[in-house]
Amino acid sequence: MEWFFRLEPEEQVFIKRFILSSGSLKQLAREYDVSYPTVRLRLDRLIEKIKFSDVNKDSFELEIMQMVINERLTLAMAKEIIQKHKESIDG
Repeated sequence: MEWFFRLEPEEQVFIKRFILSSGSLKQLAREYDVSYPTVRLRLDRLIEKIKFSDVNKDSFELEIMQMVINERLTLAMAKEIIQKHKESIDG
């Protein structure tokens, strides 16, 4: 459950609302007054953030992957940066 507490407060609220809506993205879209694709994208980003935080706890990698989730960096670029970082650590 550690992953939940690493989320931003608004992400925690989103998860709560998702559960209370029985997982209905259509209902969430109405509640947030946004389109279905907007809610779907938000959920997809949250899923990726949770998956990554469970797989690897390296704060550098978490920060890089958060940049991917926030669309500030492509996944390919992130992988390359993380690989170079690992190589510099391993010597």
